[in-house]
Amino acid sequence: MASGSKSSPPLTTDENLGSKEPSICGGNEDPESSETMKEGRDRKPPRHLSVIRHSASTARLGFDLGTLALMSPPECQSGFLPLFRSGSCSEIGPKTRMEDEYICIDNLVSYLGSPTNFPSPGAFYGVFDGHGGTDAACFVKNNILKYIINDDHFPVSVDKALKSAFIRADYALADSPSLDRSSGTTALAALIFGRSLLIANAGDCRAVLSKRGRAIELSRDHKPNCKIEQVRIEKLGGSVFDGYLNGQLSVSRALGDWHMKGLKGSSYPLIAEPELQDTILTEEDEFLIIGCDGLWDVMSSQCAVTITRNQLTEHNDPEKCSKELVREALKRNTCDNLTVVVVCFSPDPPPRIEIPRARVRRSISLEGLHVLKGALDSNI
Repeated sequence: MASGSKSSPPLTTDENLGSKEPSICGGNEDPESSETMKEGRDRKPPRHLSVIRHSASTARLGFDLGTLALMSPPECQSGFLPLFRSGSCSEIGPKTRMEDEYICIDNLVSYLGSPTNFPSPGAFYGVFDGHGGTDAACFVKNNILKYIINDDHFPVSVDKALKSAFIRADYALADSPSLDRSSGTTALAALIFGRSLLIANAGDCRAVLSKRGRAIELSRDHKPNCKIEQVRIEKLGGSVFDGYLNGQLSVSRALGDWHMKGLKGSSYPLIAEPELQDTILTEEDEFLIIGCDGLWDVMSSQCAVTITRNQLTEHNDPEKCSKELVREALKRNTCDNLTVVVVCFSPDPPPRIEIPRARVRRSISLEGLHVLKGALDSNI
């Protein structure tokens, strides 16, 4: 991805790693919706064989007068209700400029000033990997939540509201005279109401869920050489050269980058439409990791889950976990900016997994067992 400037100096010291309240970028508030929301501080290697891709849930979201009504199969009903707590870390890495942005809101009702007709409890998290400058990532970070909750579909149809918000943010980047039209950003947003987790992703950021220590990917990296994406690109007259869309961009979905798109509303190979993944959280779901590709370029999903789980059992601090993931990625010589958010669903650390002592001596780690199980599952 291309580099750009950042409006504030990069974090460099260990003490500054992981601030949960990134600074708001000046000049990127959408004037149309800024008054509708209470002002506040917002706060790759080949994929591991043990990682399973999460199939679409049969549950669906429904809201009635602001009360979350979760309509799911009877076997999914339980008394479990997650408690959200998060930690984050963002580092410039080896690049000369920082273009990543992120947002962490553990309590949406408190953040929005306890509005009426709003489902509770709720949380919102997002990571935005900018390229060609910071304009796009900064603008989307500052406005995407407003676009979601102000959409006509919200809260009756949250999935439609999320998709609409991504498109609206993309169009706003094209219309704003103060923003660089050549600036772009990938975006991944996680919206949680009660036990319902909805991921919206456009680009190569990634969301990974830990289910009793096993990594479950809740998003798909949108790379131009991915078969599904390549077919779509070529149908629309684009091409993939050496893994780059039209020889220019290393992702096939992004907001902004209007120098590569046609007129608004027309069809073009580079799209901002997100892919959605709906998940019903259970007691087995321990935490969520969302991060920009600077992490996933050098670390598998399962490796990130294993590191985070081990750290949580030691100190139960998601912010320290995010710092550790960033440090590990730097040790592995990542070539990009690094942004990681770890969201826990319980106040308690994950339970230790006891492996019965086998009669036959073996030399395989817990992560190795996950690899074997994932390989067997993929052949079923």
